[in-house]
Amino acid sequence: MTAKVYDKLQLLRKFSFQRAVNSFQVIFSFYISRLFKINWHWGNPMAIAIEPTTACNLGCPECPSGLKQFSRPTGNLKEEFYKEVINQVAKDSFYLTFYFQGEPYINKDFLSMVEYANTKRIYTATSTNAHFLNDANAKRTVESGLDRLIISIDGSTQEVYESYRKEGELAKVIEGTKNIMKWKKELKSRTPYVIFQFLVVKPNEHQIEEVRAMADELGVDELKLKTAQIYDYENGNDLIPTIEKYSRYKKETNGSYSIKNSLENACWKMWHSCVITWDGKVIPCCFDKDANFSQGSLEHNSFQEIWKGENYKNFRATLLKGRKHIEICKNCSEGTQVWA
Repeated sequence: MTAKVYDKLQLLRKFSFQRAVNSFQVIFSFYISRLFKINWHWGNPMAIAIEPTTACNLGCPECPSGLKQFSRPTGNLKEEFYKEVINQVAKDSFYLTFYFQGEPYINKDFLSMVEYANTKRIYTATSTNAHFLNDANAKRTVESGLDRLIISIDGSTQEVYESYRKEGELAKVIEGTKNIMKWKKELKSRTPYVIFQFLVVKPNEHQIEEVRAMADELGVDELKLKTAQIYDYENGNDLIPTIEKYSRYKKETNGSYSIKNSLENACWKMWHSCVITWDGKVIPCCFDKDANFSQGSLEHNSFQEIWKGENYKNFRATLLKGRKHIEICKNCSEGTQVWA
């Protein structure tokens, strides 16, 4: 059995009858809402993203966390609060993403949180710059039962890698990857499913094949090429790739740039998932970096009160009327298809 097939089976194993029924409700209500442009939402989120921390050791140029340019406070998710959240959503949610802003491994309780999610039979995934994957952390990661580990690797040489991953060391990424692969073998574990994620930007686009060869050599399970979100793209940007299929933006005849996404007035994310910040704000999606569109706080309300509340209803209704008028949607690359 291939690693990719095993990974999909791991996800399927997380389903229960209740989670399957909830998934049907969410998918059905999304397509009805999209077809008839009515705000009808049925069910609870199938997936949750939760933010372990907003702190990061790197300084990537298109990342508020790396640039330390948040309008919200920096902090770490507290384990007891996290458990309260998981207890509220575990009946229906089967996929948990442990990242939003920041580097997850900076939170000392991160792997304990992964272990707790596994007791609730929730599929767990995280994304890391791999600088904290020393031998001990790599072993703990495998032992924690983490299902998916995305490792950011944006160059095959130090010079190119650090052109985007400011203050980063490619050697640490490679060492961390080797540590994970070693402990998977020693512990006879098929998890986590390890993905090299290559953010394609103009300075590194010529190294795609070299990184592909590196992924094969290190034995990671998959290489994913990801398009980059650029904040200031209208007049061009040195990070926009010249290889068009790896760019979220297209050049117009007048020399300006526009986003390729047609921004149809529907969004799958608004029906099936949400993001919870380290301090308990429930926000619509990962494009809301500063939590300007918070739908409520778990410090004051239960998750159900927020998910089914008037704020969320009004937000979904606004989106169905005109997605281009919502600030966080203007630079969105997400489609409207289920699991697009």
